[in-house]
Amino acid sequence: MQDPRATQKDAYALILEAIDSHIYKPGDRLVESELAERFGVSRTPIREALQRLETQSLLARDGRSLIVASLDHTQLAELYVVRGELEGLAARLAARHAAPEEIRVLRNMLEDDKRLVNDPQALSRANRRFHKQIHLASHNRFLVRQLDLVHRSMALLATTSLAAEGRGAKTLDEHAEIVAAIEAGDGDAAYRALRDHISEAFVTRLRLDAKAVEAAE
Repeated sequence: MQDPRATQKDAYALILEAIDSHIYKPGDRLVESELAERFGVSRTPIREALQRLETQSLLARDGRSLIVASLDHTQLAELYVVRGELEGLAARLAARHAAPEEIRVLRNMLEDDKRLVNDPQALSRANRRFHKQIHLASHNRFLVRQLDLVHRSMALLATTSLAAEGRGAKTLDEHAEIVAAIEAGDGDAAYRALRDHISEAFVTRLRLDAKAVEAAE
């Protein structure tokens, strides 16, 4: 007999992945029956997963309906401030604690990701893997847990900043600088490099948002 807790976890993971991959975008309404049919899961674990996502502020109420939440300008700024500090700390700790094998994995990612520079969606997925590897290399489970929460909220952004012209190549250059600092064991440099990387991503996103508003007027 299947463990109902496993089913609940699967339903949560499936919906979260659908939001993260933009199958469901900010403002989209989520309906229990439709989700149950899409994922082949009964409505009870779907309902529990939706409640959990609402508690985490990934879903919001629109009357009686649940919709994928969106971030206003203030929330976006707050998110990037927290992300910059936590990511920078992860890089600092990785410079102290990363095993040679972990650094080798980061180096391999740098090489593999070069072929994705003109594919923003694929590069976005690779970017998440790269950052996750740095989180793990920090060897601090509590920090990893908090960064997981931050990156769940990043799923509420409808587009990737990597779609901006020239941002893909610049991102890879910034990643190389971060890895070099980690490999050198220079925690301060790793912290600055990753903080600057997040700051550049934020500036790019603000520019994209401004262009979107201008185009809509």
